[in-house]
Amino acid sequence: MTLFDIIKVMKAPLRGWDAQKIMSSRGYDMNRTPNSNSKKAAVMILLFQDSAGHWQTVYIKRPSKNPHDKHSGQISFPGGQREDADTDLVMTALRETEEELGIPRADIEVITSLSSIYVFVSDFNVLPVVGFLAAPPTFVIQESEVAYPIVYPLADLMQVDPAPRKDVTVQTGVILKDIPYYDLNGDTLWGATAMMTSELLEMLRWAFQS
Repeated sequence: MTLFDIIKVMKAPLRGWDAQKIMSSRGYDMNRTPNSNSKKAAVMILLFQDSAGHWQTVYIKRPSKNPHDKHSGQISFPGGQREDADTDLVMTALRETEEELGIPRADIEVITSLSSIYVFVSDFNVLPVVGFLAAPPTFVIQESEVAYPIVYPLADLMQVDPAPRKDVTVQTGVILKDIPYYDLNGDTLWGATAMMTSELLEMLRWAFQS
């Protein structure tokens, strides 16, 4: 699959909720609509090829036991809340990726954006931005925001069908039952980031299978 293939697929109509719901928890559809004053945020879905030509993406493991982070210890894409100086949410995704992973924003070619997802637990309406890197990144992590980066092959994610399910314990100690997830070599990817991943994979699936 070439960069041209990816760009072509990413310009196709978004799959939205039809793709997101594959990885959603039970009852999520009742909390999909942001409030009029919900905070705005953006994340970056980075795509690049390794030395063997295999397509990869990058997640981050958030530091555990952060009382100021309702998603402490979870897996996410790099990103965060929009700041006043950001011209738009694409700039938010680029800035946050540079801050958290040390990847210069000038090195990222923005391809498109996927469907927004409302994260009701933290009241954020999040825009996933898809970006391309011409070479594998060198990470300089922001330790207050990132425990470690996770580079994972898209092809391996594509093979997860249907997704396994398990109970997930969140920071507050609440146990969420029967949650669909991706196993990233021992790290559990679930929730909104898994839903974003699902839409990406649904849009790319034909290219891997062609």
